[in-house]
Amino acid sequence: MSTAVVIGSGPNGLAAAIRLAQAGLSVTVVEGHERPGGGTRSDDQLTVPGVLHDVCAAFHPTGLASPFFASLGLERHGLQWLHPEIDLAHPLDDGRAGLAARDMDVTAASLGRDGARWRRIFEPMVRNFDDLIGEVFQPVVHAPRHPVTLGRFGVKALMPATWQSARFGDEPAKALFMGVAAHKFGTLTGPLGASVGLMLTGAAHAVGWPVAAGGTESITRALLTELASYGGTVVTGVRVRSLDELPGLVGSRPEVVILDTAPAGVLEIVGDRLPARVRRALTRYTYGPAAFKVDFAIEGDIPWTNPDCARAGTLHLGGTAREMVAIEAATARGEMQERPFVLLGQQYLVDRARSVGTTNPIYAYAHVPAGYTGDATDAIIGQIERFAPGFRDRILATSTWSPADWEAYNPNYVGGDISAGANTARQIAFRPRIAANPYTLGVDGVYLCSSATPPGGGVHGMSGFHAAETALARLR
Repeated sequence: MSTAVVIGSGPNGLAAAIRLAQAGLSVTVVEGHERPGGGTRSDDQLTVPGVLHDVCAAFHPTGLASPFFASLGLERHGLQWLHPEIDLAHPLDDGRAGLAARDMDVTAASLGRDGARWRRIFEPMVRNFDDLIGEVFQPVVHAPRHPVTLGRFGVKALMPATWQSARFGDEPAKALFMGVAAHKFGTLTGPLGASVGLMLTGAAHAVGWPVAAGGTESITRALLTELASYGGTVVTGVRVRSLDELPGLVGSRPEVVILDTAPAGVLEIVGDRLPARVRRALTRYTYGPAAFKVDFAIEGDIPWTNPDCARAGTLHLGGTAREMVAIEAATARGEMQERPFVLLGQQYLVDRARSVGTTNPIYAYAHVPAGYTGDATDAIIGQIERFAPGFRDRILATSTWSPADWEAYNPNYVGGDISAGANTARQIAFRPRIAANPYTLGVDGVYLCSSATPPGGGVHGMSGFHAAETALARLR
């Protein structure tokens, strides 16, 4: 029986391990943290004991849309997706808010005169969403099964986000789209700037932005149970720093090694075995802005000015589209903003087990410059207060995560970049390097599967699946 080691137990690492184990390999996952999961962990000791917070990933449109996750039937292992009444809200200072929901009528009603145009852009994408996901959840270089669907999306995705936003006449639609586009974690005025916004907005209408019942760690538990059913094992609390350590961990030199690490981790672990061209490419790989996160425990609910915001699972707090463009550009230049872009989560609205009595968890992070060393807590609270006056008075406890905390917690988050790589046009199209197969590293039997490979960030496991498929094809 061939043996395999997967370094890192995030969703991509576990997906790779499951696919290898399905093919009959003896698989060991090695994780440096004391608990498996990478970005898919939850914690009920961060603020008020018993109040459950998602540590990193919180909302899972790509998880529900993932073809590989769907093939596993993770619901058999207790995974349950919960949908808020409104998936996403983007409030404005004038009291209006753009809303995104699976029910397109809800969105159109919130956008007024832009509702019809919004439908024309997104309804075709929703009709063909499964076909589209099958295309974009692969490397850019592949033979498409649905070339027309991919081509139509690609033409729009190539635009800057500002061009797409300019198609709307009023601020709710402009800001709603720009807030989703800001998940790119970078400037919104360049090529492929609209790609992330189009994909995630289409997902909001097609599958929603659900949360996992019992916290994001429920995804990890389901994947671990699936892996165990094939005989795979997980070793935690062991940080691998060299391929030379693996025989001592698993008893022999594995035929397959898959790394669920950032390129910086590849450079450390694979080291001089890397061909010079691959080493140069991974050394040039760039990381993006960071996240500064605050977990709040609050009494009751957030007092939003716009009542629809009280029904939304996710909120984007950044003001107008013009403000968003300026904020993200400045943050990418390394300038901390007084009013940063803030993503806020109210997962407890559909998962009451996360709360203790009337004490509820609130998830919030701001985009900050890479390696930011200041404290963005007041800036985050200020943005929430802007759209929900009185929020500060409801705070019972907080827990903060600075960029340095993120990197210490997970070495993949270089400089606090929770996307494990800047979403520049080049790195959206070709990450981590320009190569016929982006999962290979030029070292026999060694592959990369993190979100530094296609299709990039999100809890979907598709990078792990594709890396494992590459490894299996080369074993045959």
